[in-house]
Amino acid sequence: MAEVLSFEALKAQISSGAVDTVLVCMVDMQGRLMGKRFHAEAFLDIAEDETHCCNYLLATDLAMATPDGYASSSWERGYGDYVMRPDLSTLRPVPWLEGTAMVLCDVLDHHTHAPVPHAPREVLKRQIARAEAMGLSPIMATELEFFLFRGTHDEIADGGFQNLQPISHYNEDYHIFQTTKEEPVMRPIRNHLRAMGVPVEGTKGEAEAGQEELNIKYADALGCADHHTLAKHAVKEIAHEHGFAATFLPKLSADSVGSAAHIHQSLFKDGTNAFHDADRPLAKSALMDSYMAGLLKYAPEVTCFLAPYINSYKRFSKGTFAPTRIVWSVDNRTAAFRLVGDGTKGVRVECRIPGADMNPYLGLAAMLACGLAGIEEGLSLEEPFSGDAYETANTTHIPTTLRDARAALTGSAMLRAAMGDEVIDHYARAAEWEIEEFDRAVTDYEIKRGFEKA
Repeated sequence: MAEVLSFEALKAQISSGAVDTVLVCMVDMQGRLMGKRFHAEAFLDIAEDETHCCNYLLATDLAMATPDGYASSSWERGYGDYVMRPDLSTLRPVPWLEGTAMVLCDVLDHHTHAPVPHAPREVLKRQIARAEAMGLSPIMATELEFFLFRGTHDEIADGGFQNLQPISHYNEDYHIFQTTKEEPVMRPIRNHLRAMGVPVEGTKGEAEAGQEELNIKYADALGCADHHTLAKHAVKEIAHEHGFAATFLPKLSADSVGSAAHIHQSLFKDGTNAFHDADRPLAKSALMDSYMAGLLKYAPEVTCFLAPYINSYKRFSKGTFAPTRIVWSVDNRTAAFRLVGDGTKGVRVECRIPGADMNPYLGLAAMLACGLAGIEEGLSLEEPFSGDAYETANTTHIPTTLRDARAALTGSAMLRAAMGDEVIDHYARAAEWEIEEFDRAVTDYEIKRGFEKA
């Protein structure tokens, strides 16, 4: 991964007073940045060493509650420390915050200094190492969708999340006039991310009022996940600075489309696309066939990593450009897996299952685990699906609930071999807790439906 801000350059900026704060960040289970703000001079003391954080940061839910049931950390174990070791190759400026730089950290065991297996960056690194052992380099890109609403997150929360006002009033898919109105927010997002070293290519309106899409150039798999995480964080902070709130919730209402995070993926060998073979149909190689066959075979088992919450499954509905059936097709947006760039050197596969709530490290790791298993098993690829995938009944359905996805995850021998029992059990418990919390909740739907009529 290319260096964005060298350590020597950072020291010079600290010495000159241009930088006075360094964000030292790890990535939590939900794909969010957690960590500390260091005075820049103090950061130099730990930059090539380490700092510490509570190990509950990899055992909390969205609301930062501390559920029981995790083997790695608990009240019984005393919630000790993890080590955060800065990865200096990820140093970068934070252009929208004055005098601020940032670094991402790897998470290590406090006693052994071994990598924590269920830390999201480590989960992805393990799958990258599998690919590299086969002489392959994963190259990936994500498309990230989100909604912008008027008012900050705090203001919207104070209003009980009612009467939400999107930044626009109608479907703005590819709409230049409407998105011109949004440039006071979207232009700083593009420019600040580029200045941060996140290779944003562009933004566009998406297929709903107030919905945006952010496109980031492909990179090595770890770089892609880092870029995705930094982009989500930046979008929220920059929108907040301008009086708006960004949400990556996959499904906001029954009558609107959801927000996705499509994953484009390929494998390179000796600097060229190993998915390309000009002499075969669609210019896709036999290696790509086996990789894609793995994606299809194991998609139900990894859906929990692509759709991690109760709300995630509300997005999978007919006629919304979100898939419902596990099929592959050529340039067909009704399929779970879309072959893109057929007949060209850029041939690749796009997974359309993930929602915008996906933790990119886990999602990309899941894709690699499936695809590499397909290669190892020498799987053959079925013929492409043709037509409207919403209308076919003779194919496998994407799990329709988190409960079903969790069951597929826990029973996956492939994932347990690829990621380890500790990782699978850890994230299965996270899904179980989400289900338990939702089962305890009383929703607006229940009250409105039954208040008088029950």
